[in-house]
Amino acid sequence: MATPVTRYAKSGGVHIAYQVFGGGSIDLVFAPGFISHIENYWDHPELARWLLRLGSFARVVIFDKRGTGLSDPVPEIPSLEQRMDDVRAVMDAVGIESAAQLGISEGGALMALFAATYPERCQRLVLYGAFARWPITADALKPYLKYVDRDWGTGRSLPIWAPSRRDDPTLQQWWGRFERLGASPSAAMAVLQMASQIDITEILSSVHVPTLIIHCTEDTLIDVECGRFLAQHIPGARLIELPGEDHLFFVHEKIGDCIEEFLTGSIAIAESHRVLATVLFTDIVGSTARAEEMGDQRWHNVLDAHHTTVRRELARYRGNEIRSLGDGFLATFDGPARAVRCACAISEAVRPFDIQVRCGLHTGEVETAGDDVQGIAVHIASRVSALAEGGEILVSRTVKDLVAGSGLHFKERGKHSLKGLQEPMELYAASH
Repeated sequence: MATPVTRYAKSGGVHIAYQVFGGGSIDLVFAPGFISHIENYWDHPELARWLLRLGSFARVVIFDKRGTGLSDPVPEIPSLEQRMDDVRAVMDAVGIESAAQLGISEGGALMALFAATYPERCQRLVLYGAFARWPITADALKPYLKYVDRDWGTGRSLPIWAPSRRDDPTLQQWWGRFERLGASPSAAMAVLQMASQIDITEILSSVHVPTLIIHCTEDTLIDVECGRFLAQHIPGARLIELPGEDHLFFVHEKIGDCIEEFLTGSIAIAESHRVLATVLFTDIVGSTARAEEMGDQRWHNVLDAHHTTVRRELARYRGNEIRSLGDGFLATFDGPARAVRCACAISEAVRPFDIQVRCGLHTGEVETAGDDVQGIAVHIASRVSALAEGGEILVSRTVKDLVAGSGLHFKERGKHSLKGLQEPMELYAASH
């Protein structure tokens, strides 16, 4: 097969390189791990055969994540939320409303979060060599960071990724070129920094699509316990443990067989009324007292200006207004970083009205009921908001963990007991 044509999807202001190949009846979106270069993929016969194996039963969409390969370089470390936007942009560019999702290694966390947030766009989920929380300690990572800084592009890191192929000079030569084309040393370090902050543990129970987890029992890079943890915490997930120590996916031919068997059965469409969302509550501090001070007419004018401002910021950050609460709002977002930035923008924008708002946010599973949302995540966000001080944006630990790499800043606000929760919850004050 001729090398597929590389095209670009626009995700905000970033161009994401992607290719489409294969003629199967199933659409499969492939998120790579660490780094990638979709054109260089086809220069290695073993990898090309592995990809064509997928293309024998699926129409496959592969892409380079922002900051890697043929996609645009980016000045800041990309967050999982931004990369979710990239997945959506590629799917929209191809014209795919819903597809199976395949995430390799670090790309597994991305696809699991995508499946929880957009279940209507994910039919099935396959994770290989993946993890919920970055499993490599800072000390263990230091030698590899030293390699990136001094020897990147030589291919001498191959034994880390594929120990069984350490004496394969042809693969090492290709691997060195793959490193050089996949990312610059600085970009590679940025990707590692982002990956080291990944922790999607809290949202695994919100993945409600059929899920297959594949992991090698002797994986020397990402321990098999990471795969077992995913299988234990994603409802109904199936785990296949393959023999071998190599983390590098395409050296395992059997992975293709496992994926085909999983995807070519009957495809279950996920229930779209249960989704992962970030819930935002806003509230004007001391509204009753302020109304008495201002008088009815002036207070109504302030409320009108407040409501207009909040709705403007919700539209700007793609928030979904659920309802107005008199002197506050309930809204949901499909990305936690946007939700936090929206809350910060609201807090700043209403100051000229001589009022302060408190904001509370939590990311969790919600159930949609018409134009309303329900569920424990809504109650948690409400209670977090009630604990915020005037002008403060207070978020749960889940929100903080999910926006790692977004450039947002947080200060610890300690553990708090929230009604309905058995364990105290860590809260953080957010700022730009």
